[in-house]
Amino acid sequence: MSEKLLSPEIEITNPAGLHARPAAVFASKAKTFSSDIRLIAGNKKINGKSVVAIMGLSTRKGDIIQIEAEGNDARQATDDLAQMIRNRCGEHDDEAPAANSANIAKTVLKETDTLLTGIAASPGITIGRVFQYKVQQFDVQEKAADSRQEQQLFEDALVEAAAQIAVIKATLGNASKQAILSAHQELLEDPDLLALTYSGLAEKKTAAFAWRAAFNAYSAKLESQENSLLQERAADIRDIGRRVLAILVGTDLHKIKVPEGAILIAEDLTPSDTVALDPSRVAGFCTRTGGATSHVAILARSLGIPAICGISKRALTLSDNTLVILDASQGILNICPDEQDIAAAKEVRQKLEIRRQADRAAAHNQAFTADGIRIEVVANIRNEKDAREALQQGAEGVGLLRTEFLFADREASPDEAEQKREYCAIANVLGKEQPLVIRTLDIGGDKPLGYLPLPREDNPFLGLRGIRVAMVRPDLLRVQIKAILQAACLCKLHIMFPMITSVEELQAAKKLVHEECRKAGNPDVKIGIMVEVPSVAFMAPRFAAEVDFFSIGTNDLTQYVLAMDRGHPELARYADALHPAVIAAMDATCKGAAQHKKWVGVCGGLASEPLAAPLLIGLGVRELSCSAPVIAEVKATVARWSLKECQELATRILTLDRTHDVWNLLKEEHR
Repeated sequence: MSEKLLSPEIEITNPAGLHARPAAVFASKAKTFSSDIRLIAGNKKINGKSVVAIMGLSTRKGDIIQIEAEGNDARQATDDLAQMIRNRCGEHDDEAPAANSANIAKTVLKETDTLLTGIAASPGITIGRVFQYKVQQFDVQEKAADSRQEQQLFEDALVEAAAQIAVIKATLGNASKQAILSAHQELLEDPDLLALTYSGLAEKKTAAFAWRAAFNAYSAKLESQENSLLQERAADIRDIGRRVLAILVGTDLHKIKVPEGAILIAEDLTPSDTVALDPSRVAGFCTRTGGATSHVAILARSLGIPAICGISKRALTLSDNTLVILDASQGILNICPDEQDIAAAKEVRQKLEIRRQADRAAAHNQAFTADGIRIEVVANIRNEKDAREALQQGAEGVGLLRTEFLFADREASPDEAEQKREYCAIANVLGKEQPLVIRTLDIGGDKPLGYLPLPREDNPFLGLRGIRVAMVRPDLLRVQIKAILQAACLCKLHIMFPMITSVEELQAAKKLVHEECRKAGNPDVKIGIMVEVPSVAFMAPRFAAEVDFFSIGTNDLTQYVLAMDRGHPELARYADALHPAVIAAMDATCKGAAQHKKWVGVCGGLASEPLAAPLLIGLGVRELSCSAPVIAEVKATVARWSLKECQELATRILTLDRTHDVWNLLKEEHR
């Protein structure tokens, strides 16, 4: 029976509103319903199945929207889509190290005759010669000879473009990079963008002409928004636009051929342009458009290419082969460097490179402090591929396997057999001597599952999350534990429970594990918990009596200790894991664990910050679970400090009252 329903008012909690990725997730889900879906924000009502239309609402965190559905499945649509909005469309916070984020900011330096300034998008310093890149242009005819043939050409081009993106996406191991291209795939099916193109075809325009007019209109619409993030997303529209246009005119998209060691300067680069850049040839790049949150900036950081976005217009007037210094950490392009400038830049770069090479050379050695105290440096991973890459980077095992990635982006929960294959595959990669810490399903808050709708909550971060969901759905946890235990004979297996807040919760979860262990012949497995909430830190001795280990999740611990949403646009910069109160909570955790001789690890973002390693060791941490790219640097930092020096540093830091002072001291003491 067809009906028309309107959801209650829903507050948007995404830090940047419904930008490209959450918009793509929402539109994709909306398309699974036969009902017409509309999003209402103020006096605007748009097609909820259109990524572009959703982005065009220019929503911000705190905005109120409603969902209108009309059709046979309207009730299910409004319920599911409203819950999706409440759960931020699956968007989770960036877990990049805090120190790195400080580099991604607008420079405050003034432009001069010799220094051009912009936004520091991807850190690094390099010397090279200018290479000006001009966007490929396409000649198209306006009038069509056969409208039906043009429509077929257009539909074929969409299919081919989707296939091209899928091929590129398959080569990317990084989830955030894949998410960018997933949003591009969704744009190819955008109903409003397609409708505008079909309107042009109906007016007897060629497919190429109609499509170019459509994507240019939509990109212009985004660029006219006040929201800078939406302005930056115009590049995504142009990216898929150019891809389809190249297919329609029968040519290939030009790959950017950059002279070795060049500093590429362009009015604009698309995500596809950026992901195709060869880091061994491109010394760095500057673009006139974009910003630190653009997809181009995100990709540059993942590739390790120094980059500045929003560079001065004067950069576009520089002649090819002009010698320049790109200091992307400061957002500066020195266009008239003298010998002293060049010598200074070379010295900084050389020192950094020498240290990096030395760190990489020693990356496969076990990590010890200067006086021989063993510190395990392991990796945070999602799957078997991540495990292999982490070992190649020098990881000594896995300190956090995020199993929710196995449960996401699917229609139903994985069964025991599928989970067993995944866990055993990872265990086989590690081998019998390497630890594997598997965190049980951690959903809720910012990590929803479409097939497991949770009740509406005013604050999901304080509601059903982590182990609380498992207590509501013990069947899911039991199946997962059965599958995990089958990897026990292949590695040093550890099971870790997320978001524990009470001893009762922990005992209930342990009981389930012990029941399944007895059925499985009592395999050797260690049980631990994430330390993410203040209650565990305050009661650390009591929890330590119940477990084999602790692993501190600094991201969540920070937001719960400080009562600050780490994604809040105004508060995020204050939600720092090196806030003295968070350090005090970590200190209490380590002291409580020591009373029962249990080890403590850190698997949150702070473990991936080399500057913080001596502090954590000084507090009593003996395992650091990092993102793979920083493992070598973290190991090298550990080796430069003795345990006594780490403890003295921690003692000094525990007396400080300001986060700023903590960072300054760590930077002063960095070796």
